Amino acid sequence: MKKSCILVIGIVLLLFPEWAEAQCAMCRAVLQSEGNVSAAEGVNNGIVYLMAIPYILVGGLFYVVYRKMKG
Repeated sequence: MKKSCILVIGIVLLLFPEWAEAQCAMCRAVLQSEGNVSAAEGVNNGIVYLMAIPYILVGGLFYVVYRKMKG
């Protein structure tokens, strides 16, 4: 039951991505009002770095658990 509930919530979020916008209103207003491309690239790179670190940490944790369970 719990897995099906999580699956339904995941499908709903995939079907309606506007509910899960990640950029705050202030960042969007500053980047849209200015024509500064380098500032927009900097914000986008920062978002990518902030997004990648948790995935790397969780991947490392799963690798350690896998190695302990295997051998």
